Amino acid sequence: MGLTIHASFLPHADAEASLAFYRDVLGFEVRADVGHDGLRWITVGAAGQPGTAVVLRPPVTDPGVTAAERRTVAEMMAKGTYGGILLATADLDGVFARLEAAGAEIVQGPGERDDGGRDCAVRDPAGNLIRIRELR
Repeated sequence: MGLTIHASFLPHADAEASLAFYRDVLGFEVRADVGHDGLRWITVGAAGQPGTAVVLRPPVTDPGVTAAERRTVAEMMAKGTYGGILLATADLDGVFARLEAAGAEIVQGPGERDDGGRDCAVRDPAGNLIRIRELR
């Protein structure tokens, strides 16, 4: 079918904090920063991978979402159970040290997993779970 992954979406609670995390801590390029009606969508991506991006977006923008649903989303974001992404690196220990030095919320340090892989986990400023897998 010729499909590729173009972009994935993650919610942000604070656009500036998310921008600083993805740009300054993870080293992603900022590809777009669009505001509309007081809301902000920021597209970031890894250098050298122009065809794949992450769009950091306001958590709920659909006008059909109820107040109760908005509260549920806010609660899930606060617990870190609403969004997540899996990244990969050849230098897991180096990336983890950078995250730790930047004060990222550490969920799980680098280690071997049951599936034979090695990874770590952190949360971004919005609470999204980021697992980082070591490429071998």
